[in-house]
Formats: sequence, structure tokens, C-alpha cells
Amino acid sequence: MKSALVIVFLFFLFFFLSANNQAHAASFSLPYLNHHEIPIQVPQPESIAFDCNGAPYIGVADGRIFKWLGRPFGWIEFAVTSANRPREVCDLSTSKDNEPICGRPLGLKFDLTTCELYIADAYFGLLKTGPYGGVAQVLATSAEGFPFRFLNGVDIDHQSGMVYFTDTSAIYQRRNWELSVSTGDKTGRLMRYVLKYEI
Repeated sequence: MKSALVIVFLFFLFFFLSANNQAHAASFSLPYLNHHEIPIQVPQPESIAFDCNGAPYIGVADGRIFKWLGRPFGWIEFAVTSANRPREVCDLSTSKDNEPICGRPLGLKFDLTTCELYIADAYFGLLKTGPYGGVAQVLATSAEGFPFRFLNGVDIDHQSGMVYFTDTSAIYQRRNWELSVSTGDKTGRLMRYVLKYEI
């Protein structure tokens, strides 16, 4: 009997605390939140990075990377990851079937020494672009004889001069990410690329 009363008491205590936390969460706000609306036509932003001057950049589903210029200018196109990207097919596309043509920049990171942007594109590999953007330069499309299938994230260790990046799967491309999850695919890799500074 005592154990049943303890369970009932714990249930009501949990219910009371949950309801109280939900009410508190609903009233919570971020007073210093600065909302920068991405142009309504630009689909599915994925990654964000900040350049040497603190300006934000985002990668979107149609293969482009945008830079925030501030008010009143807003977002402008900064770079693309595909050298042969047909705008009539790619711009504003959300079709996964177009991604191998248009690109899909999933990871962005600035080298704060050179102000170059490093990009992990799901289809075109590890790329970089200079501080003025344009078509990104391909740095690597494979490692140890195995082509990249689904590059995802990128980061830079400025002390060691290494660019670290991930390949989510050695089997499935991003457009088939559901299969990577449903099959329990464990072929992902963490890799590194050595930065080479010209002096």
C-alpha cells in the first residue's frame, strides 16, 4: 500500500513540475535576439559561419552560400560549390535529385588567419573560397582511395593548422540519408586536411 501511495505521489509531483515548467518555458523570451530574415525564396538553410569581421554566412539547399550585409542590404549570394551549376535548374530548387548537380553545402567554417571559407559539400567534397566568394575551389574529393559520399561538417583547429571534416557515409549520398539511418550504416569517417599557408 505504501509503495502505491509513493508512486501516486511521484506521479502528481512530476505532473505538477512538468506543468509549471511548460508555463515557465512559454513565457521565456530572448530580449537581445536579433532576427535576420533569410529571403523567403531561399530554401532550407543548413549551416552558419562567421567571417573575420563577424558577418554571418549560410549554406542553402540549392547549392548557394549567402552573406549577411546588414540592414538595409540583407543577404546576398556569396559563393556556389558547383563550377557547372545551371541557375535555371538550381536556383530555389529543393529537389534532392538536383543536389548532385547544384551542390549542397552542409558545413561552413572560416580560417580566421586568411579569411578563406572552407566548405563541406555533400556532393563536391571539401572546398574553399577566398574572402570575395565566387565558385569554390575543390581541395579534396576522396581520402585513401575512397571517394567522399556525404560530406557534412567542417571545423578548423587554428593551433595545429588542420581542417577536420566528416563524411557521414561511405555508401549513401545525402539524398538517400534515410537509408543510412534505417540500415544502421556505420561507415562514416572523420578526416583531416592540412592547411598550407603561403608566406
